[in-house]
Amino acid sequence: MTRRNIKIQSIKEIEKFNALCAQFACDMDLASGKYYVNAKSIMGIFSLDLNLPLELIADTDDVARVDEVFKDYIV
Repeated sequence: MTRRNIKIQSIKEIEKFNALCAQFACDMDLASGKYYVNAKSIMGIFSLDLNLPLELIADTDDVARVDEVFKDYIV
């Protein structure tokens, strides 16, 4: 399992982030406080307060791929 703190700042970034998550065969979740949503669900992402810290939780051990694909979002 790989965890990364991320920042999403606009609707275009949500769409791009969601498309990147769909490239992975594993479970991809976003956590914001006590809320967890499926990162492959665009409606789930829109339900989060993007002003709060977000954590991407990828159910994969391929850390290098996660870091490369999401490099624009990792903080």
